[in-house]
Amino acid sequence: MTPKTPLPYLQGYPESIQAQAQQLLDTGKLGLYLERKYPEQHPIQNDKALYLEAKQLKERFMRNAPPLASARFDAKLSPVKHTLGLHTYQPQRQGSKLKTRNSLTIASLFKEAPPQFLSMILAHELAHFQEKDHNKRFYQLCCHIEPDYHQLELDTRLWLLWREQAEKSPD
Repeated sequence: MTPKTPLPYLQGYPESIQAQAQQLLDTGKLGLYLERKYPEQHPIQNDKALYLEAKQLKERFMRNAPPLASARFDAKLSPVKHTLGLHTYQPQRQGSKLKTRNSLTIASLFKEAPPQFLSMILAHELAHFQEKDHNKRFYQLCCHIEPDYHQLELDTRLWLLWREQAEKSPD
Protein backbone atom coordinates (compact mmCIF):
# COMPACT_ATOMS: atom_id res chain seq x y z
CA MET A 1 0.00 0.00 0.00
CA THR A 2 1.52 3.30 -1.12
CA PRO A 3 0.48 6.62 0.43
CA LYS A 4 -1.89 8.67 -1.76
CA THR A 5 0.01 11.92 -1.35
CA PRO A 6 3.66 12.38 -0.49
CA LEU A 7 4.17 12.76 3.25
CA PRO A 8 6.94 15.36 3.41
CA TYR A 9 8.16 14.62 6.93
CA LEU A 10 8.20 10.82 6.50
CA GLN A 11 10.01 10.34 3.22
CA GLY A 12 12.94 8.45 4.75
CA TYR A 13 10.65 5.98 6.54
CA PRO A 14 9.51 2.57 5.21
CA GLU A 15 6.35 2.46 3.09
CA SER A 16 4.52 0.54 5.84
CA ILE A 17 4.97 3.44 8.29
CA GLN A 18 4.00 5.97 5.63
CA ALA A 19 0.87 3.94 4.84
CA GLN A 20 -0.11 3.80 8.53
CA ALA A 21 0.41 7.55 8.84
CA GLN A 22 -1.64 8.16 5.68
CA GLN A 23 -4.45 5.99 7.05
CA LEU A 24 -4.47 7.91 10.36
CA LEU A 25 -4.52 11.17 8.41
CA ASP A 26 -7.30 10.05 6.05
CA THR A 27 -9.52 8.86 8.90
CA GLY A 28 -8.86 11.96 11.00
CA LYS A 29 -7.36 9.90 13.81
CA LEU A 30 -3.79 11.20 13.75
CA GLY A 31 -4.53 14.14 16.04
CA LEU A 32 -6.38 11.89 18.49
CA TYR A 33 -3.47 9.41 18.53
CA LEU A 34 -0.98 12.20 19.26
CA GLU A 35 -3.17 13.94 21.86
CA ARG A 36 -3.65 10.67 23.76
CA LYS A 37 0.01 9.77 23.65
CA TYR A 38 1.28 13.30 24.42
CA PRO A 39 -1.46 15.12 26.35
CA GLU A 40 0.57 18.02 27.69
CA GLN A 41 2.49 21.00 26.35
CA HIS A 42 5.83 21.97 27.83
CA PRO A 43 6.19 25.17 29.90
CA ILE A 44 9.31 26.45 28.08
CA GLN A 45 8.12 29.58 26.30
CA ASN A 46 11.13 31.91 26.16
CA ASP A 47 14.81 31.86 25.27
CA LYS A 48 16.02 31.95 28.87
CA ALA A 49 13.97 28.88 29.84
CA LEU A 50 15.17 27.09 26.67
CA TYR A 51 18.79 27.89 27.51
CA LEU A 52 18.37 26.57 31.07
CA GLU A 53 16.73 23.34 29.82
CA ALA A 54 19.45 22.79 27.20
CA LYS A 55 22.21 23.56 29.69
CA GLN A 56 20.72 21.14 32.22
CA LEU A 57 20.57 18.34 29.61
CA LYS A 58 24.11 19.08 28.51
CA GLU A 59 25.45 19.03 32.08
CA ARG A 60 23.60 15.81 32.85
CA PHE A 61 24.64 13.82 29.79
CA MET A 62 27.61 15.59 28.18
CA ARG A 63 29.78 17.10 30.90
CA ASN A 64 32.93 16.95 28.79
CA ALA A 65 31.38 18.62 25.74
CA PRO A 66 32.13 22.26 24.95
CA PRO A 67 30.00 24.77 26.88
CA LEU A 68 26.66 26.02 25.61
CA ALA A 69 26.85 29.75 24.84
CA SER A 70 23.21 30.39 23.96
CA ALA A 71 19.87 28.80 23.06
CA ARG A 72 16.91 30.53 21.50
CA PHE A 73 13.66 30.06 19.63
CA ASP A 74 13.45 31.36 16.06
CA ALA A 75 10.25 31.85 14.08
CA LYS A 76 12.21 31.79 10.79
CA LEU A 77 13.18 28.12 11.09
CA SER A 78 10.84 26.00 9.00
CA PRO A 79 10.19 22.27 9.30
CA VAL A 80 9.17 22.33 5.63
CA LYS A 81 12.85 22.90 4.88
CA HIS A 82 13.73 20.06 7.27
CA THR A 83 14.99 22.44 9.94
CA LEU A 84 13.60 21.81 13.42
CA GLY A 85 16.64 23.19 15.13
CA LEU A 86 20.18 24.32 14.43
CA HIS A 87 23.48 23.91 16.15
CA THR A 88 26.02 26.56 15.28
CA TYR A 89 29.57 26.84 16.43
CA GLN A 90 32.11 29.57 15.92
CA PRO A 91 35.80 28.99 16.57
CA GLN A 92 37.28 31.88 18.57
CA ARG A 93 40.96 32.40 19.24
CA GLN A 94 41.83 33.44 22.79
CA GLY A 95 45.56 33.91 22.98
CA SER A 96 47.17 30.66 21.87
CA LYS A 97 43.96 28.64 22.47
CA LEU A 98 41.14 28.01 20.05
CA LYS A 99 37.74 27.86 21.77
CA THR A 100 34.39 27.11 20.21
CA ARG A 101 31.20 29.03 20.91
CA ASN A 102 28.22 26.63 20.61
CA SER A 103 24.67 27.89 20.14
CA LEU A 104 21.30 26.22 19.64
CA THR A 105 18.32 27.58 17.74
CA ILE A 106 14.96 25.79 17.86
CA ALA A 107 11.97 26.50 15.61
CA SER A 108 9.41 28.61 17.48
CA LEU A 109 6.55 26.28 16.62
CA PHE A 110 7.99 23.90 19.22
CA LYS A 111 6.79 26.25 21.94
CA GLU A 112 3.45 24.50 21.36
CA ALA A 113 4.88 20.97 21.32
CA PRO A 114 4.74 18.22 23.90
CA PRO A 115 7.78 18.25 26.23
CA GLN A 116 9.09 14.99 24.77
CA PHE A 117 9.41 16.53 21.31
CA LEU A 118 11.42 19.48 22.59
CA SER A 119 13.61 17.08 24.56
CA MET A 120 14.26 15.02 21.41
CA ILE A 121 15.23 18.13 19.41
CA LEU A 122 17.52 19.35 22.18
CA ALA A 123 19.15 15.91 22.36
CA HIS A 124 19.72 16.04 18.60
CA GLU A 125 21.25 19.50 18.63
CA LEU A 126 23.36 18.82 21.73
CA ALA A 127 24.72 15.63 20.14
CA HIS A 128 26.19 17.86 17.43
CA PHE A 129 28.51 19.31 20.08
CA GLN A 130 30.51 16.08 19.86
CA GLU A 131 29.51 14.67 16.46
CA LYS A 132 29.00 17.01 13.52
CA ASP A 133 27.72 14.30 11.14
CA HIS A 134 24.62 12.13 11.40
CA ASN A 135 26.49 8.87 11.84
CA LYS A 136 26.14 5.83 14.12
CA ARG A 137 27.98 7.49 17.01
CA PHE A 138 25.78 10.58 16.68
CA TYR A 139 22.57 8.56 16.99
CA GLN A 140 24.01 6.57 19.89
CA LEU A 141 24.63 9.86 21.67
CA CYS A 142 21.07 11.03 20.88
CA CYS A 143 19.73 7.80 22.42
CA HIS A 144 22.00 8.26 25.44
CA ILE A 145 20.45 11.69 26.07
CA GLU A 146 16.90 10.69 25.10
CA PRO A 147 16.35 6.88 25.23
CA ASP A 148 13.14 7.05 23.13
CA TYR A 149 14.86 9.26 20.55
CA HIS A 150 13.83 7.33 17.41
CA GLN A 151 10.15 6.95 18.42
CA LEU A 152 10.01 10.60 19.44
CA GLU A 153 11.54 11.65 16.12
CA LEU A 154 8.84 9.73 14.25
CA ASP A 155 6.07 11.11 16.46
CA THR A 156 7.43 14.65 16.04
CA ARG A 157 7.26 14.19 12.28
CA LEU A 158 3.68 12.90 12.62
CA TRP A 159 2.84 15.93 14.76
CA LEU A 160 4.24 18.26 12.09
CA LEU A 161 2.22 16.44 9.43
CA TRP A 162 -0.94 16.70 11.54
CA ARG A 163 -0.39 20.43 12.20
CA GLU A 164 0.18 21.10 8.53
CA GLN A 165 -3.00 19.25 7.56
CA ALA A 166 -5.00 21.06 10.27
CA GLU A 167 -3.81 24.42 8.89
CA LYS A 168 -4.85 23.46 5.35
CA SER A 169 -8.28 22.02 6.11
CA PRO A 170 -11.23 24.37 6.54
CA ASP A 171 -13.04 24.24 9.90
